[in-house]
Amino acid sequence: MEKVLLLLLLSLASSPSVFSFNVPAIFTFGDSIFDAGNNHFLKNCTAQADFPPYGSSFFHHPTGRFTNGRTVADFISQFIGLDLQKPYLQAQIEVVNGTQKNYPSNGINFASAGSGVLRETNKDMGVIPIQDQLQQFQTLVQQNQIDSKLVQQSLFFLESGSNDVFNYFLPFVTPTLDPDAYAQVMLTEVVHYLDTIYKLGARRIAVFALGPVGCVPARSLLPGAPTDRCFGKMNHMVKQYNLGLESLVKDIPIKYPGAVGIYGAVYDIVQRLRAIPKHYGFSDVSNACCGDGILRGMLQCGQEGYKRCPNPYEYLFWDYFHPSEHTYKLISKGLWGGKQSQVRPINLRTLANLTLSSV
Repeated sequence: MEKVLLLLLLSLASSPSVFSFNVPAIFTFGDSIFDAGNNHFLKNCTAQADFPPYGSSFFHHPTGRFTNGRTVADFISQFIGLDLQKPYLQAQIEVVNGTQKNYPSNGINFASAGSGVLRETNKDMGVIPIQDQLQQFQTLVQQNQIDSKLVQQSLFFLESGSNDVFNYFLPFVTPTLDPDAYAQVMLTEVVHYLDTIYKLGARRIAVFALGPVGCVPARSLLPGAPTDRCFGKMNHMVKQYNLGLESLVKDIPIKYPGAVGIYGAVYDIVQRLRAIPKHYGFSDVSNACCGDGILRGMLQCGQEGYKRCPNPYEYLFWDYFHPSEHTYKLISKGLWGGKQSQVRPINLRTLANLTLSSV
């Protein structure tokens, strides 16, 4: 009877107004899939989305997010009932100049577009690698700028690796490792991330798989990559990395007592959207809505000469690398309330409902 009641309560928890969640904050780490505007505050950073028409469908102005609206981190925040998290560099400026007394209590977004799990990835673009994002968070915790109890109850999101994989196939780079060995080096950095956030108090940890990077319109920039289908070699590497990620997540409760880890199967969610696009409201799952050239993948959205589709909602991709807000919303729904084919061993809604004892 108690089990039935619990299942009933969980089924009612699809909107924040119905259920009170045990998550006060979200701390986010990663790349442009999550970046809420950190790169805007970086001098000499060339990975930017702080110009129109980015942000045009929801915020109605550019925010630094690499899409036309909200990202997964934004949607999950809204499902829980939290205000959207500020970029770390914005929050830091506000605390330093005195416009805010403290760092936000609803979490912080550390993600930096163009970054990877490997420190060297896009270093020349002036981005913040995952190691430095971790250091920023660690400094705040150690200086008591973030309450340790808040950290223990918060959600931690990681999505990183797409840029590492894409760069492996760049024509002017000669890899010293084979794809599987390269993926293993990437996974070593994820282990470091998990070790660090756990030691700092993280107990609800969500690790998101990479989507099918070999299907992004920007593959048209790579010599030899097919444009009539996805780039199989790249997607193979993504799948190897994702398998490793899921294995790390399975080990979380064993390696990190008191912690709960979940694996978001983003690759599988997106491939389902691509397989039956009309069912999800898409008319185009190959081309970018905004850009130019083959697949509209040869020019960044907003750069001189770009073209834009009339209805971004119908496009899987917003620009040459990134999903549209509609795609992000569908991914978010799968991660929030989905079955094990989308997120496992439990979904984010269940994770947000757990009452974790202090460890």
